[in-house]
Amino acid sequence: MNAIVETPYTRAWQQLGASLSRPDAVLAISAHWLVDGTAITAMPQPRTIHDFGGFPRKLHEAEYPAPGDPELAAAIADFLSPLPVSLDASWGLDHGVWSILMHAFPAADIPVLELSIDARKPPSFHLELGARLAPLRERGILLLGSGNIVHNLERFEVRATQPFDWAVRFDGYIRDALERRDDSALVNYASHPDARLAAPDIEHFLPLLYIEGARREDDALRFIVEGFDAGSISMRSVRFGA
Repeated sequence: MNAIVETPYTRAWQQLGASLSRPDAVLAISAHWLVDGTAITAMPQPRTIHDFGGFPRKLHEAEYPAPGDPELAAAIADFLSPLPVSLDASWGLDHGVWSILMHAFPAADIPVLELSIDARKPPSFHLELGARLAPLRERGILLLGSGNIVHNLERFEVRATQPFDWAVRFDGYIRDALERRDDSALVNYASHPDARLAAPDIEHFLPLLYIEGARREDDALRFIVEGFDAGSISMRSVRFGA
């Protein structure tokens, strides 16, 4: 619902977009494209995917008509060689991407590509792949990771006024690891005693590793959003860079 209602989170994403230099393109890694293998969207006009159910009609009708860039997709695939990267013509932009970008870049006039998450690979692979993506930043490409540090829909409580203790502890553990730049703690997040409850869905945690992997030594770290929804969803948003 953050896509179509104003919240402290959406205001922060609006401010983020306004504060950034206009990128030439956005490369997004979303929790909602988990497949066997690495793929990149390579169509000229990616569709807006409504990959959810049970929400108001207005949300299902939301569109984010950003262009794609097949030539850039092919160039990124070549850049990542020898890692096999397939050029995808069927996926599009899932809600993990457009629900954020429609606030950060509401004009939808910047090319957006998605990179899939390979479900077969361990966390260390995703951190390392993020490091390989880092030079794209010098080419004017904004790297966006979309997921949740804490994401447990089975414990989701709409009327919760306070987050669960285990959610707070795990979110704090990851916050501290980011501040220390402790990549080992991030890669081995599943060993934390609260990880079973806080991060049962690996795909929602992994996008953070791509962005951490692409982090420069001199990057400033900012938490542009903090807080929890429904007790079991961390909305913490991280920005690396100037």
